[in-house]
Amino acid sequence: MFDIGISTFLETTPHPKTGAPISHAERLRNAVEEIVLADQVGLDVYGVGEHHRADYAASAPALVLAAAATQTKRIRLSSAVTVLSSDDPVRVYQDFATVDGLSNGRAEIMAGRGSFIESFPLFGQNLDDYDELFEQNLELLLHIRENEKVNWRGGHRPAISNRGVYPRAVQEPLPVWIASGGNPESAVRAGMLGLPIVFAIIGGMPERFAPLVNLYKQAAAKAGHDPSKLQIATHSHGFLADSTEEAADLFFPYNQAQMNTIGRERGWPHYDRAAYDNARSLRGALYVGDPEYVAEKIVLLHKNLGLTRFFHHVDIGSMPHREVLRSIELLGTKVAPIVRKELERTAANA
Repeated sequence: MFDIGISTFLETTPHPKTGAPISHAERLRNAVEEIVLADQVGLDVYGVGEHHRADYAASAPALVLAAAATQTKRIRLSSAVTVLSSDDPVRVYQDFATVDGLSNGRAEIMAGRGSFIESFPLFGQNLDDYDELFEQNLELLLHIRENEKVNWRGGHRPAISNRGVYPRAVQEPLPVWIASGGNPESAVRAGMLGLPIVFAIIGGMPERFAPLVNLYKQAAAKAGHDPSKLQIATHSHGFLADSTEEAADLFFPYNQAQMNTIGRERGWPHYDRAAYDNARSLRGALYVGDPEYVAEKIVLLHKNLGLTRFFHHVDIGSMPHREVLRSIELLGTKVAPIVRKELERTAANA
């Protein structure tokens, strides 16, 4: 089975032409409509990322997913990511166990250290403890999902002595993925724990992540896990329309505005049309085009990295909601069937 789904951070970046942002309230309501549509058109998963700044609306992904849980039937509902370093693992488990109950066993947690750091001072965490906080919080989260009564002691949180954590998830265990932007240590950690991994690929050539996939599998095998049972996902920006030219022209101004906003904070070079067009080439990291072209890129990605899941991040900035819905519709009704048919054909001929 190969999963295809959507990821979003619920961006509210100002419109590149008018300068007007979408309101947080409207973006949240739009997200629920998008999740319901993704379920209706046969997509497998929808992930909502966590951010704590003015240009994003998703500071509480679990609440957004819960709002859609009872309006959907089969789609899996995931964070993308939960910034576990600055959160309380007890509360994270409770939130997603609640989503799991509301959805009757469709919740997932994607745990990451966070590429944005606003949550650390907001919740009183020291950035000097960035790595240690993640390691300890992940340890506690995994302990909670395996044990109704929790006994735990760590260096950054009060100890827990034989306390129950409720509600319990429908799924046993509640799925926890590790999110990585390309850090080898993250790949090794996920492999040693036997946890599924998601690689964020937003630049360069996705095939360059192959060594990290191998590192992940080697670490898993060394720890006694079966590499053939590991789940590997990627997350990449993209957009779909009826023609590749239409998709490219519609998506560019929003993608450029978003990349340059973040780029100014991180010292990236100016993002122009030439960089954009290069990124949406067959071996590039942007999945922009008509359904046939995007499907071809996903099949190539599967071939190069051995994926079991692909997240398409379609909503950048303040894109028109109707265009986002159309992109989601095309992903589910056109792209997913092409990809699955091709992967089935390849497996049959192997």
